[in-house]
Amino acid sequence: MENIQLILASNLRRIREERRLSLDKVSELTGVSKSMLGQIERGESNPTLQTVWKIANGLRVSLTDLTEVPRSETVVISKEDISPIVSDNGLFRVYPVFPFDGETRSEILAIVLEKGAYSCSEAHNARTVEYVLVFEGEVTIMAGSEEYVLKAGEAIKFRADRTHSYHNSGDGVARFCNVMFYPE
Repeated sequence: MENIQLILASNLRRIREERRLSLDKVSELTGVSKSMLGQIERGESNPTLQTVWKIANGLRVSLTDLTEVPRSETVVISKEDISPIVSDNGLFRVYPVFPFDGETRSEILAIVLEKGAYSCSEAHNARTVEYVLVFEGEVTIMAGSEEYVLKAGEAIKFRADRTHSYHNSGDGVARFCNVMFYPE
């Protein structure tokens, strides 16, 4: 485990620089002296929890924004690392490539439908929207009472706060990406 003192130093410096704040301004916002902030940023001080809370509150960030190693902004996902959600006797497979993210209020799914596969979804929460881009095959989507037939290279956006379904209406396998957006 990385030294918390160094993590705090790095995170404080990064947040301050991203916001283009001087040590004087951070001191004014947090009530922590400029010299103490400088020592923290250089990893020369092991501040009390109270001091870290003062910094977090003054900068309006969470305690973990200061005390945890930031997650990488770049993530590589391999299909082999994802366990599919299977229905229709294995003919309909959903791979949650990027599961629900509370910050973006979205998730990204890779979906594979074998010939004849069918799946019906109940209405999602109000104003939920699905974006579908077909890569291979043919997919018939029922959104409410409206039917849409999409072939490779075609896309659709529809409100998913009503019953909707997916059916592989083509002769071979169908593959598509589904991006779901859940408004607050």
